[in-house]
Amino acid sequence: MIVLGIESSCDETAAAVVEGNCVRSDIIASQIDVHKVYGGVVPELASRNHIVNVAPVIETALSEAGVTLNELDGIVATSGPGLLGSLVIGLQAAKTIAWSTGLSFVGVNHLRGHLLAARIQDEDGTPVPEFPYMALLASGGHTGVYHVRNWNDIQCLGETRDDAAGEAFDKVAKLLGLGYPGGPVIDRMAGTPGEEVLFPQALRQKKSFEFSFSGVKTAVAQHVGHLDGPPTDEQMHAIVRGFQKAVVEILVRKVVLAARQKQVPRVVLAGGVAANSGLRQHAQMVCEENDLTLFAPPRKRCTDNASMIAYAGLLALEAGERSGFDISPKANWPL
Repeated sequence: MIVLGIESSCDETAAAVVEGNCVRSDIIASQIDVHKVYGGVVPELASRNHIVNVAPVIETALSEAGVTLNELDGIVATSGPGLLGSLVIGLQAAKTIAWSTGLSFVGVNHLRGHLLAARIQDEDGTPVPEFPYMALLASGGHTGVYHVRNWNDIQCLGETRDDAAGEAFDKVAKLLGLGYPGGPVIDRMAGTPGEEVLFPQALRQKKSFEFSFSGVKTAVAQHVGHLDGPPTDEQMHAIVRGFQKAVVEILVRKVVLAARQKQVPRVVLAGGVAANSGLRQHAQMVCEENDLTLFAPPRKRCTDNASMIAYAGLLALEAGERSGFDISPKANWPL
């Protein structure tokens, strides 16, 4: 089965063509330059840019895959969760194509796409995880631990009580004047050797799989406020190292705890924060210590992309699922 997928849940306009679990094309139009001046995503600007980008992105994805609409077996699009104004652009584009061509259509949960991204076969033939597995989904809008028994049998074991992990990275970066998006720059700075500031890890001793990142964000702000003036370069690096360590350690601790408790031998990293090198390294170390096998998808499939949406939608279409043209975007859509 060959499927075209469209993703527009936030500020990335993306389209991809997937055949089976192999990617034939994966195109992304980034809006980072549009939003970085504001220190975060401006929903209205994101929607307007999706309108401009969606048709060219779809055309490029089809061209690079070497297929026409007539050769597709179906079309899928993210229908939630996400920014309503952004979701409606990609969803409407997919419904329009499906209506005009007669192609099968299904709306896809964005979270399901992230949680299945590790099962997409990469070009280098890296092994993909078998079901079941325990997944850590950490992004700018979502953070949680999920027991993935099958593609359509996913249980959320715990989520963040406040900020998502990626949101905390962006807010701390903004506080420190490091720009937007905050994750990549913090990861680069934290990767340099040196001292680190000790910051708290909320809910560390609890046996639940919930997270909380508002406390570490506040702790960073208080630490900076107690300095005698703006932080020096050395102080800045120490703050960033300590902040990233606090976030990374609690993320890994919770997903490994869940894997051991549920006796699941495989752990998967998902979402934009899964591109963080500190998280990947610490997760690898802790998983090895606990006889768990870690699967971390390529960084290009951690951040928002359409190949994960196309793959999740392909599985749904193969199972006989279809969406009506009356389907609406959902700002909130728990699995």
